[in-house]
Amino acid sequence: MSDHVQQLREVVAAHPADPRLDAYLAKVRAAAYKVTDADVQALKDAGVSEDEIFEQTVAAAISEGLRRLDAAAAAIQAVIR
Repeated sequence: MSDHVQQLREVVAAHPADPRLDAYLAKVRAAAYKVTDADVQALKDAGVSEDEIFEQTVAAAISEGLRRLDAAAAAIQAVIR
């Protein structure tokens, strides 16, 4: 993969999420379209800042996208071998 992809992996890995975001981030990874305003409000009510919610949402989306990219690359490699 490119250096840019590797940089994304490193940045995401270097910023672990607050455990209060675990369920929310699992939802982002599995079905981001199901995230609601109420999900975000619950985090804010729990004391998580909007900046942290945003940053961790982006990190989770990038991480999941890279995981799916890796799975696709592995599937392609399995077919062409």
